[in-house]
Amino acid sequence: MLIMMKKILFLVFCTILSFSLTAQNGVPYKIFSAKAKKTNYKKMLKKISKADIVLFGEHHNNSIIHWLQLAVTKDAEKSRKLTLGAEMFEADNQIQLNDYLAGKIDKKALDTLARLWPNYKTDYKPLVDFAKENKVKFIATNVPRRNAKIVFKKGFEGLDSLSTKEKSWIAPLPIKYDKNLPGYVKMLAMMGGHGGDNLPKAQAIKDATMGYFIHKNLEKGKLFIHYNGSYHSDNYEAIGWYLKKYNPELKIVTISTVEQKDLKRLGKEEKNLADFIIVVPEDMTKTY
Repeated sequence: MLIMMKKILFLVFCTILSFSLTAQNGVPYKIFSAKAKKTNYKKMLKKISKADIVLFGEHHNNSIIHWLQLAVTKDAEKSRKLTLGAEMFEADNQIQLNDYLAGKIDKKALDTLARLWPNYKTDYKPLVDFAKENKVKFIATNVPRRNAKIVFKKGFEGLDSLSTKEKSWIAPLPIKYDKNLPGYVKMLAMMGGHGGDNLPKAQAIKDATMGYFIHKNLEKGKLFIHYNGSYHSDNYEAIGWYLKKYNPELKIVTISTVEQKDLKRLGKEEKNLADFIIVVPEDMTKTY
């Protein structure tokens, strides 16, 4: 009987070990440093815990990245007080977002009163609800899209005629702008020149406004985690460039997302893309 029990326990152990090894081999992402060296979640979290700001660059439809954003936020909150913010909320919807966080309106009212992204329910609501449950500020950082359209059509000069109220939802004028930043040059090249010089300017007004509202809402001792498309923080440009204009001493940690077929190594072009580059499979489930 004793021998039989030992055999059963041994088989159970082997089954658990086999499952564990299978799970390890099936990890759906890898993390690399800026120098393209393999690193891990624990090391990334350690560096995040010492930062002033984290710019968490995502692919908007990538399910594993949205899960990781929530995981990082939950873990960071264990050691730091947080402020959260996101590209996905425009500055003129801050009142509605605040009302939801305070319990003054429900999720249906928020959906009616604010301009929520189509994938809000699956991808961003968990972050907003985390903020609500833990009494964490959540900042709507992005420029109202109607004002980005003005820049696309008329350049930055088109913003001069906005009302004082409208101007309160964008970065202070005049907008600082460097057309030679590689990200803006690349954007123009990718579009074959379509949109002209105003195309990267329309991107810059978003970067400038997000940088402005992040900096405006920084609080001493608190970590500000900001969720944005990777292109808004890759190569330490865009939002990061504007933040450094406010304070070059800011400790900013950037995270980028890359989709590859092979997770074993980082592509050469992605080196120095961010402090941490999360590589996910090309066939990862998309949320839309």
